[in-house]
Amino acid sequence: MKKQGRMSGRILGGAYKGRKIVLPGKEVTRSSKARLRKSVFDSLQFEIVDRNFIEMFGGSGSVGLEAVSRGAKKAWFIEADADSYAVLKENCRLIDPSRCDVRMGDAFTILPMILEELAKKGEKAYLYIDPPFSIREGYEAIYKKVIGTVERIDPALIHRVIIEHMTAETMPERIGPFVKTKEKRFGKSSLSHYLPEGELE
Repeated sequence: MKKQGRMSGRILGGAYKGRKIVLPGKEVTRSSKARLRKSVFDSLQFEIVDRNFIEMFGGSGSVGLEAVSRGAKKAWFIEADADSYAVLKENCRLIDPSRCDVRMGDAFTILPMILEELAKKGEKAYLYIDPPFSIREGYEAIYKKVIGTVERIDPALIHRVIIEHMTAETMPERIGPFVKTKEKRFGKSSLSHYLPEGELE
């Protein structure tokens, strides 16, 4: 992995506020913009403390590491690209490797494995999904695949699903057992929040 000229970002809040993290090359992956990350954790507030967090498409790990900084018990990251995976491992080392579990490979294959591990322990997680869509070739149907994956998740394993997506792409009001509770727009990107139907007030 080339280190020359790499970009960096910072953790926004919590125990590691201000700590630098490395960002992979833009041609491979994107780091969630700071204002989107701020919105996510403004919504979660202290809910995240002592709970699990999964970042399905890891990239730099900026969202999951933000969760760790704000008190998450453990964060899982999945990344398929070798360079991005190396950056992700480095960022976890810089923040708190004891609370980070980094998996390399296809997110759609690895996510069910992580959820099965949680099920065996009787635990749940927050799931953050930031699909790479057009950044990588062959991802034209990424949203359809994401929706199909979420539809098959046991809602008993999930506190909340948050999908970061292009604003031009409308997310459905319901995905299987999950119901959209809000959507926030940030220019070209949006965040859609889903809760298990049984947890709606």
